[in-house]
Amino acid sequence: MNHVPVLLNESIDFLLTKKEGIYFDGTVGFGGHSEAILKRLNNEGKLIATDKDITAFEYCKKKFSDDKRFSIYRTSFTSIDSISKIEFIDKFDGILSDLGVSSYQLDSSEAGFTFRNDATLDLRMNKEEGISASDLLNKFPQEDIAKIFFELGEEKNAKIIARKIVEFRSKEKFSSTSQLRQIIEKITPRKYLTKTLSRVFQALRIYVNNELEELKIFLDKSVGLLNSSGRIVVLSYHSLEDRIVKEKFKYEGLSCICPPKTPICICGKKQRLKIITKKPLTPEENEIRNNRRARSAKLRVAEKI
Repeated sequence: MNHVPVLLNESIDFLLTKKEGIYFDGTVGFGGHSEAILKRLNNEGKLIATDKDITAFEYCKKKFSDDKRFSIYRTSFTSIDSISKIEFIDKFDGILSDLGVSSYQLDSSEAGFTFRNDATLDLRMNKEEGISASDLLNKFPQEDIAKIFFELGEEKNAKIIARKIVEFRSKEKFSSTSQLRQIIEKITPRKYLTKTLSRVFQALRIYVNNELEELKIFLDKSVGLLNSSGRIVVLSYHSLEDRIVKEKFKYEGLSCICPPKTPICICGKKQRLKIITKKPLTPEENEIRNNRRARSAKLRVAEKI
């Protein structure tokens, strides 16, 4: 599969503190980061991975089938606590999540994530869970569709696009990406078209996969499942994700959340993380030149106290 891992060396350098450690890759994709982790682990090391996408799951299951240090589950990374019990793992020495959609998913018509080619308008990582993007556009009220585009895609023309969608579906049901693209093409100046399409498709993808809520759940569970001095490394690609990671790390880095004028601490809050990256790491110019999809990446790292 053609997928170039973003900030590969930087993320693995931060993540791996023990060659014999136990690690978790919550979004294995096509195994770029996992492969790099396994190369650095010794024979006592172990890597557990998850991915909801059936293509990615089957690919990595086959790719790493001969490596006894590797286990993979087709599920959300929110199942990290259940998987740790199945694997008889008390705590992890490092937890990684690359929140980006793979190049295969973005380019493949079969995967149904691209707006560049005609494909089934689905956008679910796991096609067996939840509702598809086409179901959403066919059934949701206009106000709800506009809210999704505005809040999850930060799209300024959300209301106009939502109105056009409702007008279209009164005559014809949505089933393909080209139908949605044509609507947006008619009301968007050409120089803004790609960005508008990206924002709308991003919003739909985030909603149907419940991505932001799942990220919050994953981060909550991950902090409790880290060994002392263990690292959590997260790669995000848009401001909504990055804000959640930033705020979680900031909260877990505090030892008190009492109001400023409280004479003594009464909150009982304990600091659980130390922030390693005061500012997020971003790709160098040469990496962006070689992989344009890396340009929006932000890497944040925290360490368990």
